[in-house]
Amino acid sequence: MFEYFPGNYVWNLAVVAALNSGGTIDEVDRACRPLKDAAAAGTDAGTGDFLRVWTELTDSLVAQGEVAEKAGHRRTAGQFFARATNYLVNAERMQGAHSAERLATYQRCLDLLQRSFALNDPLTTRVEIPYEETSLPAYFTRAPAADQAPAPVMILWNGLDSTKEHQYLSGFSHELAERGISTLMVDCPGGGEALRMQNLTARIDTEAWATACVDYLETRDDVRADRIGLAGWSLGGYYAPRAAAFEKRLALVVAWGANHDWGAVQHARLQREGEHPVPHYWEHVLWVWGHTDIDEFIDFADGVNLDGVVEQITVPFLICHGEHDRQIPVRYARRSYEQAVNSPKRELRIFTREEGGAEHIGLDHLPHVSSYIADWVTDTFAGLDTTR
Repeated sequence: MFEYFPGNYVWNLAVVAALNSGGTIDEVDRACRPLKDAAAAGTDAGTGDFLRVWTELTDSLVAQGEVAEKAGHRRTAGQFFARATNYLVNAERMQGAHSAERLATYQRCLDLLQRSFALNDPLTTRVEIPYEETSLPAYFTRAPAADQAPAPVMILWNGLDSTKEHQYLSGFSHELAERGISTLMVDCPGGGEALRMQNLTARIDTEAWATACVDYLETRDDVRADRIGLAGWSLGGYYAPRAAAFEKRLALVVAWGANHDWGAVQHARLQREGEHPVPHYWEHVLWVWGHTDIDEFIDFADGVNLDGVVEQITVPFLICHGEHDRQIPVRYARRSYEQAVNSPKRELRIFTREEGGAEHIGLDHLPHVSSYIADWVTDTFAGLDTTR
Protein backbone atom coordinates (compact mmCIF):
# COMPACT_ATOMS: atom_id res chain seq x y z
CA MET A 1 0.00 0.00 0.00
CA PHE A 2 1.18 3.51 -0.79
CA GLU A 3 2.28 4.93 2.57
CA TYR A 4 2.52 8.71 2.50
CA PHE A 5 2.90 8.79 6.29
CA PRO A 6 5.38 6.00 7.20
CA GLY A 7 4.18 4.03 10.19
CA ASN A 8 0.72 5.66 10.40
CA TYR A 9 -1.59 3.02 8.94
CA VAL A 10 -4.85 4.83 9.68
CA TRP A 11 -3.82 8.06 7.95
CA ASN A 12 -2.34 6.15 5.02
CA LEU A 13 -5.66 4.34 4.60
CA ALA A 14 -7.42 7.70 4.25
CA VAL A 15 -4.89 8.83 1.65
CA VAL A 16 -5.22 5.73 -0.54
CA ALA A 17 -8.99 5.77 -0.18
CA ALA A 18 -9.05 9.34 -1.49
CA LEU A 19 -6.62 8.57 -4.32
CA ASN A 20 -8.53 5.48 -5.41
CA SER A 21 -11.86 7.33 -5.39
CA GLY A 22 -11.04 10.12 -7.81
CA GLY A 23 -8.40 12.12 -5.95
CA THR A 24 -5.29 13.43 -7.65
CA ILE A 25 -1.77 12.89 -6.37
CA ASP A 26 -0.88 16.58 -6.66
CA GLU A 27 -3.85 17.76 -4.60
CA VAL A 28 -3.35 15.07 -1.96
CA ASP A 29 0.35 15.87 -1.72
CA ARG A 30 -0.29 19.60 -1.29
CA ALA A 31 -2.79 18.88 1.48
CA CYS A 32 -0.72 16.26 3.27
CA ARG A 33 2.73 17.79 3.11
CA PRO A 34 2.12 20.07 6.14
CA LEU A 35 0.90 17.05 8.15
CA LYS A 36 4.06 14.97 8.10
CA ASP A 37 5.22 16.01 11.57
CA ALA A 38 1.72 15.63 13.01
CA ALA A 39 1.43 12.11 11.56
CA ALA A 40 4.40 10.99 13.63
CA ALA A 41 2.49 11.74 16.84
CA GLY A 42 0.09 8.84 16.27
CA THR A 43 -3.30 8.24 14.72
CA ASP A 44 -5.46 10.25 17.13
CA ALA A 45 -3.47 13.34 18.00
CA GLY A 46 -3.50 15.23 14.71
CA THR A 47 -6.95 14.48 13.33
CA GLY A 48 -8.02 18.08 13.84
CA ASP A 49 -5.07 19.20 11.75
CA PHE A 50 -5.99 16.59 9.15
CA LEU A 51 -9.48 18.04 8.86
CA ARG A 52 -8.15 21.60 8.71
CA VAL A 53 -5.79 21.10 5.76
CA TRP A 54 -8.21 18.89 3.81
CA THR A 55 -10.92 21.49 4.40
CA GLU A 56 -8.61 24.13 2.95
CA LEU A 57 -8.16 21.93 -0.12
CA THR A 58 -11.94 21.51 -0.31
CA ASP A 59 -12.44 25.28 -0.12
CA SER A 60 -10.03 25.77 -3.02
CA LEU A 61 -11.78 23.19 -5.20
CA VAL A 62 -15.23 24.56 -4.41
CA ALA A 63 -14.10 28.07 -5.38
CA GLN A 64 -12.77 26.74 -8.70
CA GLY A 65 -15.97 24.79 -9.25
CA GLU A 66 -18.10 27.86 -8.72
CA VAL A 67 -16.05 29.80 -11.26
CA ALA A 68 -16.52 26.98 -13.77
CA GLU A 69 -20.25 26.82 -13.05
CA LYS A 70 -20.70 30.56 -13.60
CA ALA A 71 -18.87 30.20 -16.91
CA GLY A 72 -21.34 27.50 -17.99
CA HIS A 73 -18.83 24.65 -17.71
CA ARG A 74 -21.16 22.30 -15.89
CA ARG A 75 -19.15 19.11 -16.29
CA THR A 76 -15.97 20.72 -14.99
CA ALA A 77 -17.82 22.26 -12.06
CA GLY A 78 -19.40 18.94 -11.16
CA GLN A 79 -15.99 17.29 -11.20
CA PHE A 80 -14.61 19.91 -8.82
CA PHE A 81 -17.51 19.42 -6.40
CA ALA A 82 -17.24 15.62 -6.50
CA ARG A 83 -13.49 15.71 -5.87
CA ALA A 84 -13.98 18.19 -3.03
CA THR A 85 -16.52 15.81 -1.47
CA ASN A 86 -14.05 12.94 -1.78
CA TYR A 87 -11.40 14.77 0.21
CA LEU A 88 -13.75 16.16 2.82
CA VAL A 89 -15.61 12.90 3.47
CA ASN A 90 -12.30 11.12 4.08
CA ALA A 91 -11.22 13.83 6.52
CA GLU A 92 -14.61 13.76 8.27
CA ARG A 93 -14.33 10.00 8.69
CA MET A 94 -11.13 10.53 10.71
CA GLN A 95 -12.67 12.74 13.39
CA GLY A 96 -13.79 11.71 16.84
CA ALA A 97 -17.42 10.63 17.12
CA HIS A 98 -18.38 13.75 19.05
CA SER A 99 -16.04 16.24 17.40
CA ALA A 100 -17.61 19.72 17.38
CA GLU A 101 -17.00 20.11 13.65
CA ARG A 102 -18.08 16.69 12.52
CA LEU A 103 -21.77 17.23 11.85
CA ALA A 104 -21.33 20.48 9.91
CA THR A 105 -18.52 18.92 7.89
CA TYR A 106 -20.66 15.95 6.96
CA GLN A 107 -23.59 18.19 6.01
CA ARG A 108 -21.23 20.04 3.68
CA CYS A 109 -20.28 16.71 2.08
CA LEU A 110 -23.96 15.98 1.45
CA ASP A 111 -24.51 19.40 -0.09
CA LEU A 112 -21.43 19.29 -2.32
CA LEU A 113 -22.17 15.86 -3.69
CA GLN A 114 -25.75 16.87 -4.42
CA ARG A 115 -24.40 19.83 -6.41
CA SER A 116 -22.22 17.41 -8.35
CA PHE A 117 -25.21 15.18 -9.16
CA ALA A 118 -27.20 18.16 -10.42
CA LEU A 119 -24.40 19.25 -12.73
CA ASN A 120 -22.83 16.02 -13.81
CA ASP A 121 -24.71 12.83 -13.00
CA PRO A 122 -28.38 12.62 -13.96
CA LEU A 123 -28.28 8.85 -13.37
CA THR A 124 -27.91 9.30 -9.60
CA THR A 125 -30.59 10.61 -7.26
CA ARG A 126 -31.14 10.75 -3.53
CA VAL A 127 -33.89 8.44 -2.24
CA GLU A 128 -35.38 7.56 1.15
CA ILE A 129 -36.08 3.95 2.12
CA PRO A 130 -38.96 3.49 4.58
CA TYR A 131 -37.59 1.79 7.69
CA GLU A 132 -39.61 1.22 10.85
CA GLU A 133 -40.80 4.67 12.00
CA THR A 134 -38.26 6.60 9.90
CA SER A 135 -36.23 6.10 6.70
CA LEU A 136 -32.74 5.19 5.52
CA PRO A 137 -30.98 7.77 3.30
CA ALA A 138 -29.62 6.37 0.05
CA TYR A 139 -28.42 7.15 -3.46
CA PHE A 140 -29.83 5.30 -6.46
CA THR A 141 -27.78 5.09 -9.67
CA ARG A 142 -30.09 4.03 -12.46
CA ALA A 143 -28.59 1.93 -15.24
CA PRO A 144 -29.33 3.30 -18.74
CA ALA A 145 -30.60 -0.19 -19.62
CA ALA A 146 -33.56 0.47 -17.32
CA ASP A 147 -34.93 2.81 -20.02
CA GLN A 148 -35.77 -0.29 -22.07
CA ALA A 149 -36.81 -2.77 -19.38
CA PRO A 150 -36.63 -3.25 -15.61
CA ALA A 151 -32.97 -3.79 -14.67
CA PRO A 152 -31.24 -5.90 -12.03
CA VAL A 153 -30.05 -3.92 -9.02
CA MET A 154 -27.35 -4.24 -6.38
CA ILE A 155 -27.83 -2.93 -2.86
CA LEU A 156 -24.52 -1.67 -1.46
CA TRP A 157 -23.95 -1.35 2.29
CA ASN A 158 -21.02 0.30 4.02
CA GLY A 159 -19.15 -0.74 7.14
CA LEU A 160 -18.06 0.61 10.51
CA ASP A 161 -16.83 4.00 9.34
CA SER A 162 -17.68 4.58 5.67
CA THR A 163 -20.72 6.31 4.18
CA LYS A 164 -22.87 6.18 1.07
CA GLU A 165 -20.70 9.05 -0.21
CA HIS A 166 -17.64 6.79 -0.07
CA GLN A 167 -19.65 4.14 -1.91
CA TYR A 168 -20.67 6.51 -4.67
CA LEU A 169 -17.22 8.06 -5.07
CA SER A 170 -15.63 4.62 -5.42
CA GLY A 171 -17.16 4.50 -8.91
CA PHE A 172 -18.71 1.07 -8.33
CA SER A 173 -22.25 2.14 -9.17
CA HIS A 174 -21.21 3.47 -12.56
CA GLU A 175 -19.25 0.30 -13.30
CA LEU A 176 -22.47 -1.60 -12.69
CA ALA A 177 -24.56 0.90 -14.66
CA GLU A 178 -22.37 0.33 -17.71
CA ARG A 179 -23.08 -3.39 -17.30
CA GLY A 180 -26.85 -2.85 -17.18
CA ILE A 181 -27.25 -3.01 -13.40
CA SER A 182 -28.59 -0.27 -11.12
CA THR A 183 -27.24 0.37 -7.60
CA LEU A 184 -28.85 1.38 -4.32
CA MET A 185 -26.19 2.78 -1.93
CA VAL A 186 -27.54 2.89 1.60
CA ASP A 187 -26.55 4.49 4.89
CA CYS A 188 -27.63 1.68 7.18
CA PRO A 189 -28.14 2.17 10.92
CA GLY A 190 -24.74 2.68 12.51
CA GLY A 191 -23.28 4.53 9.54
CA GLY A 192 -23.28 7.71 7.51
CA GLU A 193 -26.29 9.94 7.62
CA ALA A 194 -28.44 7.38 9.43
CA LEU A 195 -26.11 7.57 12.43
CA ARG A 196 -25.04 11.20 12.24
CA MET A 197 -28.38 12.83 11.51
CA GLN A 198 -30.90 10.29 12.82
CA ASN A 199 -29.05 8.56 15.67
CA LEU A 200 -29.86 5.12 14.21
CA THR A 201 -27.37 2.64 15.63
CA ALA A 202 -26.28 -0.73 14.25
CA ARG A 203 -27.92 -4.05 15.12
CA ILE A 204 -27.04 -7.71 14.77
CA ASP A 205 -30.15 -8.74 12.81
CA THR A 206 -29.31 -6.88 9.60
CA GLU A 207 -32.00 -8.73 7.66
CA ALA A 208 -34.31 -5.97 8.95
CA TRP A 209 -32.42 -3.48 6.78
CA ALA A 210 -32.43 -5.86 3.82
CA THR A 211 -36.18 -6.29 4.06
CA ALA A 212 -36.65 -2.52 4.03
CA CYS A 213 -34.38 -2.17 0.98
CA VAL A 214 -36.07 -4.95 -0.98
CA ASP A 215 -39.54 -3.67 -0.08
CA TYR A 216 -38.55 -0.26 -1.44
CA LEU A 217 -37.01 -1.64 -4.63
CA GLU A 218 -40.13 -3.70 -5.34
CA THR A 219 -42.09 -0.44 -5.59
CA ARG A 220 -39.95 0.79 -8.51
CA ASP A 221 -41.01 -0.04 -12.05
CA ASP A 222 -37.41 0.28 -13.30
CA VAL A 223 -36.17 -2.59 -11.08
CA ARG A 224 -36.35 -6.29 -11.83
CA ALA A 225 -37.62 -7.55 -8.49
CA ASP A 226 -36.30 -11.10 -8.94
CA ARG A 227 -32.75 -9.81 -9.59
CA ILE A 228 -31.86 -7.89 -6.43
CA GLY A 229 -28.39 -8.54 -5.03
CA LEU A 230 -26.58 -7.28 -1.94
CA ALA A 231 -22.94 -6.39 -1.33
CA GLY A 232 -21.36 -5.08 1.86
CA TRP A 233 -17.81 -3.92 2.38
CA SER A 234 -15.72 -4.00 5.56
CA LEU A 235 -18.16 -4.57 8.46
CA GLY A 236 -20.66 -4.94 5.62
CA GLY A 237 -18.90 -8.28 5.15
CA TYR A 238 -20.87 -9.32 8.23
CA TYR A 239 -24.00 -7.25 7.54
CA ALA A 240 -24.61 -8.56 4.00
CA PRO A 241 -24.14 -12.34 4.50
CA ARG A 242 -26.22 -12.19 7.67
CA ALA A 243 -29.02 -10.46 5.75
CA ALA A 244 -28.86 -12.87 2.80
CA ALA A 245 -29.19 -15.84 5.12
CA PHE A 246 -32.66 -14.69 6.20
CA GLU A 247 -34.03 -12.33 3.52
CA LYS A 248 -34.78 -14.90 0.84
CA ARG A 249 -35.81 -12.43 -1.86
CA LEU A 250 -32.15 -11.57 -2.46
CA ALA A 251 -30.72 -13.22 -5.58
CA LEU A 252 -27.01 -13.09 -4.67
CA VAL A 253 -24.65 -11.69 -2.03
CA VAL A 254 -21.09 -10.37 -1.89
CA ALA A 255 -18.84 -9.99 1.16
CA TRP A 256 -16.43 -7.26 0.04
CA GLY A 257 -13.99 -8.04 2.79
CA ALA A 258 -15.02 -10.96 4.99
CA ASN A 259 -16.07 -10.23 8.56
CA HIS A 260 -17.08 -13.65 9.77
CA ASP A 261 -16.37 -13.12 13.48
CA TRP A 262 -16.20 -9.40 14.15
CA GLY A 263 -16.59 -9.99 17.87
CA ALA A 264 -13.37 -12.01 17.99
CA VAL A 265 -11.59 -9.19 16.15
CA GLN A 266 -12.67 -6.78 18.92
CA HIS A 267 -11.18 -9.05 21.58
CA ALA A 268 -7.94 -9.09 19.57
CA ARG A 269 -7.94 -5.30 19.26
CA LEU A 270 -8.20 -4.98 23.03
CA GLN A 271 -4.91 -6.91 23.05
CA ARG A 272 -3.52 -4.47 20.44
CA GLU A 273 -3.59 -7.06 17.68
CA GLY A 274 -4.33 -5.80 14.16
CA GLU A 275 -4.79 -2.28 12.84
CA HIS A 276 -7.66 0.10 13.57
CA PRO A 277 -9.58 1.60 10.63
CA VAL A 278 -10.10 5.02 12.24
CA PRO A 279 -8.60 7.15 15.01
CA HIS A 280 -10.42 7.30 18.36
CA TYR A 281 -11.38 3.71 17.63
CA TRP A 282 -13.27 2.61 20.74
CA GLU A 283 -15.19 5.89 20.95
CA HIS A 284 -16.24 5.30 17.35
CA VAL A 285 -17.26 1.68 17.90
CA LEU A 286 -19.44 2.50 20.89
CA TRP A 287 -21.10 5.31 18.90
CA VAL A 288 -21.89 3.01 15.96
CA TRP A 289 -23.50 0.33 18.11
CA GLY A 290 -25.15 2.63 20.66
CA HIS A 291 -23.19 1.45 23.71
CA THR A 292 -21.48 3.38 26.47
CA ASP A 293 -19.56 0.74 28.41
CA ILE A 294 -16.67 -1.06 26.74
CA ASP A 295 -16.93 -4.24 28.84
CA GLU A 296 -20.64 -4.63 28.14
CA PHE A 297 -20.01 -3.91 24.49
CA ILE A 298 -17.34 -6.61 24.16
CA ASP A 299 -19.79 -9.17 25.52
CA PHE A 300 -22.42 -7.93 23.06
CA ALA A 301 -19.97 -8.02 20.14
CA ASP A 302 -19.60 -11.78 20.48
CA GLY A 303 -22.98 -11.96 18.73
CA VAL A 304 -21.58 -10.27 15.60
CA ASN A 305 -20.62 -13.65 14.21
CA LEU A 306 -21.62 -15.68 11.16
CA ASP A 307 -21.15 -19.17 12.63
CA GLY A 308 -24.42 -21.00 12.00
CA VAL A 309 -25.56 -18.19 9.71
CA VAL A 310 -23.74 -18.53 6.38
CA GLU A 311 -24.91 -22.14 6.21
CA GLN A 312 -28.36 -20.66 5.60
CA ILE A 313 -27.31 -18.72 2.50
CA THR A 314 -28.96 -20.41 -0.48
CA VAL A 315 -27.98 -17.98 -3.25
CA PRO A 316 -24.66 -17.33 -5.04
CA PHE A 317 -22.10 -15.98 -2.57
CA LEU A 318 -18.82 -14.22 -3.43
CA ILE A 319 -16.24 -13.56 -0.72
CA CYS A 320 -13.41 -11.16 -1.60
CA HIS A 321 -10.51 -10.51 0.75
CA GLY A 322 -6.97 -9.16 0.67
CA GLU A 323 -4.17 -11.50 1.66
CA HIS A 324 -2.52 -8.65 3.58
CA ASP A 325 -5.62 -7.24 5.26
CA ARG A 326 -4.19 -5.78 8.46
CA GLN A 327 -7.62 -5.27 10.04
CA ILE A 328 -9.46 -8.55 9.41
CA PRO A 329 -7.30 -11.69 9.09
CA VAL A 330 -7.80 -13.66 5.89
CA ARG A 331 -8.72 -16.78 7.87
CA TYR A 332 -12.18 -15.27 8.39
CA ALA A 333 -12.75 -15.22 4.64
CA ARG A 334 -11.86 -18.90 4.47
CA ARG A 335 -14.21 -19.67 7.36
CA SER A 336 -17.15 -17.99 5.60
CA TYR A 337 -16.37 -19.94 2.43
CA GLU A 338 -16.02 -23.27 4.24
CA GLN A 339 -19.31 -22.87 6.07
CA ALA A 340 -21.43 -21.59 3.15
CA VAL A 341 -22.17 -25.15 2.04
CA ASN A 342 -25.71 -24.44 0.82
CA SER A 343 -24.81 -21.68 -1.60
CA PRO A 344 -25.18 -23.00 -5.16
CA LYS A 345 -22.25 -20.86 -6.30
CA ARG A 346 -19.82 -19.96 -3.54
CA GLU A 347 -16.55 -18.35 -4.54
CA LEU A 348 -13.55 -17.15 -2.56
CA ARG A 349 -11.26 -14.60 -4.20
CA ILE A 350 -8.07 -13.68 -2.35
CA PHE A 351 -6.27 -10.64 -3.78
CA THR A 352 -2.48 -10.76 -3.60
CA ARG A 353 0.22 -8.13 -3.09
CA GLU A 354 1.57 -8.83 -6.56
CA GLU A 355 -1.68 -7.89 -8.30
CA GLY A 356 -2.93 -5.30 -5.79
CA GLY A 357 -6.03 -5.23 -3.66
CA ALA A 358 -4.28 -7.07 -0.83
CA GLU A 359 -5.20 -4.53 1.86
CA HIS A 360 -8.52 -4.07 3.65
CA ILE A 361 -11.42 -4.23 1.12
CA GLY A 362 -8.79 -3.71 -1.59
CA LEU A 363 -8.35 -0.02 -0.79
CA ASP A 364 -4.77 -0.15 -2.08
CA HIS A 365 -6.14 -0.97 -5.57
CA LEU A 366 -9.85 -0.33 -5.29
CA PRO A 367 -10.65 -0.20 -9.05
CA HIS A 368 -9.15 -3.68 -9.52
CA VAL A 369 -11.33 -5.23 -6.80
CA SER A 370 -14.37 -3.20 -7.82
CA SER A 371 -14.18 -4.37 -11.44
CA TYR A 372 -13.78 -7.99 -10.38
CA ILE A 373 -16.90 -7.81 -8.23
CA ALA A 374 -18.86 -5.97 -10.94
CA ASP A 375 -17.96 -8.68 -13.46
CA TRP A 376 -18.90 -11.47 -11.04
CA VAL A 377 -22.24 -9.84 -10.30
CA THR A 378 -22.93 -9.38 -14.03
CA ASP A 379 -22.04 -12.97 -14.86
CA THR A 380 -24.01 -14.35 -11.93
CA PHE A 381 -27.17 -12.42 -12.78
CA ALA A 382 -26.82 -13.64 -16.38
CA GLY A 383 -26.38 -17.20 -15.16
CA LEU A 384 -29.56 -16.98 -13.14
CA ASP A 385 -31.41 -16.00 -16.32
CA THR A 386 -30.15 -19.12 -18.14
CA THR A 387 -31.24 -21.44 -15.32
CA ARG A 388 -34.79 -20.13 -14.89
